[in-house]
Amino acid sequence: MFAVTTTKPTLELLRSLSDEHVLRVLMARRQATRAEIAAESGLSKPTVSESVRRLSENGSVVDTGERTTGRGRVGTYYALPDTTGCALVASVLPDGIMAEAVDVYGHVVGQADVSLPRSVEPGRVAEALEQVAAALAGEGVGPFRLAVVSGAGPVDRETGRLVELPDAPALLGALDAPAVLSSLVDGLVTVDNDVNWAARAEHDHGRAGSVRDFVYLFLDQGLGCAVLADGEVRRGHAGLAGEIAHVMTVGPDGAAMRLTDVFAALGLRRSGSTAIDVPVLLRAVGADVDVRDALARSLAGVLSAVVALTDPAVVLIGGAWGSDPGVVEAIARELEDAPRGVPIEVASVNDAPALRAARETALQQLRELVIASAPRQFAPT
Repeated sequence: MFAVTTTKPTLELLRSLSDEHVLRVLMARRQATRAEIAAESGLSKPTVSESVRRLSENGSVVDTGERTTGRGRVGTYYALPDTTGCALVASVLPDGIMAEAVDVYGHVVGQADVSLPRSVEPGRVAEALEQVAAALAGEGVGPFRLAVVSGAGPVDRETGRLVELPDAPALLGALDAPAVLSSLVDGLVTVDNDVNWAARAEHDHGRAGSVRDFVYLFLDQGLGCAVLADGEVRRGHAGLAGEIAHVMTVGPDGAAMRLTDVFAALGLRRSGSTAIDVPVLLRAVGADVDVRDALARSLAGVLSAVVALTDPAVVLIGGAWGSDPGVVEAIARELEDAPRGVPIEVASVNDAPALRAARETALQQLRELVIASAPRQFAPT
């Protein structure tokens, strides 16, 4: 025989959990009375009253000065203090940087952006990122307690720097976002590749909502791929997982070549750049079946390798020209007879998916930080 020993939760733990429930209700409702918090959280009214008293004493919750009206006992509205702070969310793309300030309620309370020329120097990208972050801070939306950055390029998972690759279409250089933002952000700066963020958006809100293993192929000015396994983005040892531009595939003439060189062979690059000329490509695939089929064969060759190595349940394709139905249908036809049949579908989250996922991550991190940093005063009452 054996006995199972159970450990009762301590009074301090129970109080901590009660405080967390109160804070989460206020984050969801912006302000609430003790009775409303009790109804929303399922806690008893005496427990909520004690929690509100503790949180008020340590400054984590404030009396708004507003009171309920009407019959019955007058209720006091409580809220988080104005000093709770915001999260900074930034999207760094080849043509510009967009930044937002997101408060703990999930509202975008400030926006700033700056355009970048195609021939921008990498150092100018860092200056532009600092510029938009400082512009937001100057609007009084801070302090920034943390930041989440989406970058158009692979990210070194140890340092948060963007990684420079040969023939990269985006001249962002080895942008060190954590260092650039260090004077404006009090806490953690999370950086990841924009395709990884877009894949997370598909997982949370799109066609992959019930899928834990899928591939997200991004076809735009640049080429990218995100692999989700067991619901998590796989970033690789150095953050380079999914960088498919240099994968060998079949070219327009049947010879083996790197995927990125296929676009040069078809005359689909911007002049003087490795970036894909999206308007030219869309006109070409709409008017010339040979161009469309050549692209589909090249992409199908890359996807065959990706599918063989990652075993996804579905392949989603997004991006400015990747979401074109004719392109997706052509790729699907090329893969019809593949040994490993996988559904090929158009991604459904098309409105700034990377920024959306980064924003949601920032909100989650900010809320957890508010709860974790609330002072704990558990003296006997």
